Amino acid sequence: MPQDNTDNTEVAKWYVVHTYSGYENKVKDTLEKAVENRNMQHLVQEVIVPLEEQIEIKDDKRKTTLKKVFPGYVLIKMVLTEETWYIVRNVRGVTGFVGAGGKPVPLTNEEIRNMGFEKVPVEVDFEVGDTVQIVAGPLESFVGVVQEINFEKEKVKVLVSMFGRETPVELEFSQIQKM
Repeated sequence: MPQDNTDNTEVAKWYVVHTYSGYENKVKDTLEKAVENRNMQHLVQEVIVPLEEQIEIKDDKRKTTLKKVFPGYVLIKMVLTEETWYIVRNVRGVTGFVGAGGKPVPLTNEEIRNMGFEKVPVEVDFEVGDTVQIVAGPLESFVGVVQEINFEKEKVKVLVSMFGRETPVELEFSQIQKM
């Protein structure tokens, strides 16, 4: 069990809770009501059941439905304390937190980014004019110079020397590293 954090200086993190299949929305609603009743919105900030649109075509008719991305799981953004742990664990339909030995393990920024439900700022250690090496993708091991950085799209334009010519290449932040 987590230790009690009474000074509330800790930052809220995303945790994954396992639920009985089909109970995801009930768990979300029950947890949101419990948090509201206890006036703990500053500790449990968000509860989501990730959904994605799926298009089904039946009898030549398009039908858009929302499907759960992770059936049997609910994501919770919270500050982990004895009290928040207890409240979440005791919601009907919750089987436990995802983590080793029952100890809740928060999602990493990369996992949150990959899921796309929250924008997490990416910290980069390069700037325009820096020499970088491409570490992933078809141009792996090529070296180039950063021309432009787009933080919103998390992309970078690098000038790479190929076949004796300078060629601008658009790459993701994760595909390069500063030399």
